[in-house]
Amino acid sequence: MNKLPFELAEKLASLENLIKEKHPRMPTLLQEIHSALRQQPENVILLSEEEISSIVEGLKIQTGVAFAQAAVAGKGSSKKKSITVDMI
Repeated sequence: MNKLPFELAEKLASLENLIKEKHPRMPTLLQEIHSALRQQPENVILLSEEEISSIVEGLKIQTGVAFAQAAVAGKGSSKKKSITVDMI
């Protein structure tokens, strides 16, 4: 059961729809959500994973930032050098 204030919950639902439509109102709605969470930070802990995901998706679209999964995954998969007898 979601205990977010109605206004914030409504904005999050709208954000999800605007993301799908790539609507020009999305930046304004993201700003309103940010303001609402800043005014009442206790509501952050009430967000579901889906609501957080919607906010992150909106921010990714708005800022044009893609998280570098390849860079993170590539760290451990670098080529390992083999030690030969000549090196010793």
